[in-house]
Amino acid sequence: MLKLRLGRHTVWILCVALFGIGLALHPSGFWGWTLVVIPGLLTLLGFWDLIQGEHAVLRNYPVIGHVRWLVEMVRPEIRQYLLEDEDEATPFSRAQRSLVYRRAKGISSDHPFGTLQDVYARDYEFIQHSMRPADPVDPKSFRITIGNDQCAQPYSASVFNISAMSFGSLSANATRALNKGAALGNFYHDTGEGSVSPYHREHGGDIVWEVASGYFGCRTTDGRFDPDKFAAQATQPQIRMIEIKLSQGAKPGHGGILPGKKVTAEIAETRGVPVGEDCISPARHSAFTTPLELMAFIDRLRVLSGGKPVGFKLCIGHPWEFMSIVKAMLESGTVPDFIVVDGGEGGTGAAPVEFSDHIGTPMREGLLFVHNVLVGTGLRDRVKVGVAGRLVSAFDIAAVFAIGADWANAARGYMFALGCIQSMNCHTDRCPTGVATQDLSRQRALVVPDKAERVRRFHDRTVGALADMLAAAGLSHPDELRPHHLVHRVSSTEVRQFGQVHRFLEPGELLSGECRLPYFRDNWNRAQAGSFVAA
Repeated sequence: MLKLRLGRHTVWILCVALFGIGLALHPSGFWGWTLVVIPGLLTLLGFWDLIQGEHAVLRNYPVIGHVRWLVEMVRPEIRQYLLEDEDEATPFSRAQRSLVYRRAKGISSDHPFGTLQDVYARDYEFIQHSMRPADPVDPKSFRITIGNDQCAQPYSASVFNISAMSFGSLSANATRALNKGAALGNFYHDTGEGSVSPYHREHGGDIVWEVASGYFGCRTTDGRFDPDKFAAQATQPQIRMIEIKLSQGAKPGHGGILPGKKVTAEIAETRGVPVGEDCISPARHSAFTTPLELMAFIDRLRVLSGGKPVGFKLCIGHPWEFMSIVKAMLESGTVPDFIVVDGGEGGTGAAPVEFSDHIGTPMREGLLFVHNVLVGTGLRDRVKVGVAGRLVSAFDIAAVFAIGADWANAARGYMFALGCIQSMNCHTDRCPTGVATQDLSRQRALVVPDKAERVRRFHDRTVGALADMLAAAGLSHPDELRPHHLVHRVSSTEVRQFGQVHRFLEPGELLSGECRLPYFRDNWNRAQAGSFVAA
């Protein structure tokens, strides 16, 4: 038997009372019946709340308990638009998003009255300027040639490009706008693992084709690598490089499933899978199982693509596994043209919370590790290193160049340039700006010519800001940045140059047998070219 309690049940009791009063007044007309119907519906709702067994809050607080869910529904928007601090990274701060928006729209990104940063806060970073600043150079000259002596078709890339995002996770219009922006600005567009769609090809922008464990676009019916299908696409002039995805920052070591209901005819044709069937991305490749087999696969893709640059992308996990790959390079003689280091803080796609939060080495640590291992084995001059992971400003790019990167990629930064408002609905198909949805009515809001121009402007103005920063430091190209040019605050009273914060190996140090750093020495001894398993 229900026992009503004033306080907890007051709102429902009032609804019952208003309903009774309304009936007693013999209502007539629209407004009269409205005063009866609304309290009546709330009365029924409250009765259901009292007898249902799923939600304890509603059993104790009938009717009024629903306010909790209503407030929770709009909580993210209230925080983002009304309560969020300028520098609160969730995962990108309002200040970071505003910088991208202003540059993408062609609005000045200057701000008055000095910095809003606390320059005495721990982890504050800055670039040291020169007493003899250099003349700013044309940022269009900020190119990097990717392709070593084993590559027949080297590629001249911008130092700032679009990171991997698949058609399917992004809309057709978003893919079109990104590629058209890349064509306008002369930088590249990484396809992500979903293969090369018609929307990547439509505007002719440079493409880096990411080949992942599902081999989408170059797979057999049972999901294995198909060399003929690969060659047919890889030799097309618009595809400039081939990137083997070993792992990604969002969910390293984790495969994925695109449910059959989301596998439309367009996605099925692009990926080479049946319409309406679950599309599986395995956690690991079937084309190779050892580091030496990976080197053989790289060799094979070079031949099949007509000698284009071939490399791989990974988020660093067990250190001996990457070192095993490097040992395989030395043993086989095959050296990839590039490596892209993805950070554990990266990722545009949905991922399990534990994978996003607690698996994968952060980008800077991964970059430092890869750079040091390549230097320590004498291979650094033959392998270019790119990075991806929460990079949106010119200073972000300068910071990674100073510790070993040759170029930088961004995914979410370019999404902001497209109009993304960080609504955190990427995985729901309800993106409010048409960026991350397959809903045709929603993606119609994204006007390709306008957004392509914004993508180009974001690239150009960011690289232009990098040119100005370098000139202030007395430098004329990003490849001149060194660890001693940047400074990291370790306490409110002490700063250190990057070269004092981080440890760097000497050329060939790992091969000498006299490595000074135990972390590198011990893991190098565990690594073996014939297996990813530690010795």
